[in-house]
Amino acid sequence: MARQILTCLLLVLGPLAVVGRALGADQVPVPIGERARGAERVVAGRVSSVTAEWQTNDYGDRLIVSVVRVNVTETMKGESSPTVDVEVEGGTIGTLTLGVSDQLTFTPGERALFFVRRNRRGRFVPHLRGQGTIKLDAAGRVPGTSLTLDEIRREVTGRAR
Repeated sequence: MARQILTCLLLVLGPLAVVGRALGADQVPVPIGERARGAERVVAGRVSSVTAEWQTNDYGDRLIVSVVRVNVTETMKGESSPTVDVEVEGGTIGTLTLGVSDQLTFTPGERALFFVRRNRRGRFVPHLRGQGTIKLDAAGRVPGTSLTLDEIRREVTGRAR
């Protein structure tokens, strides 16, 4: 039943509802415009570095977090800055890797779109967890879809570039 509901949602909402990752059975895809409304900033950019470190999250759990430094090429919402650091749960320290099923992993050079908000410590994290990051290919498309950066931009800002 849940799979049928998800299939119906995808047919109704189309490619703007879910991009970039498979959702868990209990996750409802959030449309791009809604993601943007809830985010403090929406930026597109290229990952310049990824640094994994131990952190304690808002719930007191100690886990590996990757600090993804993004060279911002476009700010669609919020304050503009040349770089932004986004803390994404998961990563590798030494021989220990923490994989988080609803979070993307990043490597330097990748292009992506980030919908971010501040956590309790004032650091940027993906808004709506895994639905707050979308990778882009060299042509400005979301891999595995026909969705383009220009279409996402229209949903976020109401205008094309």
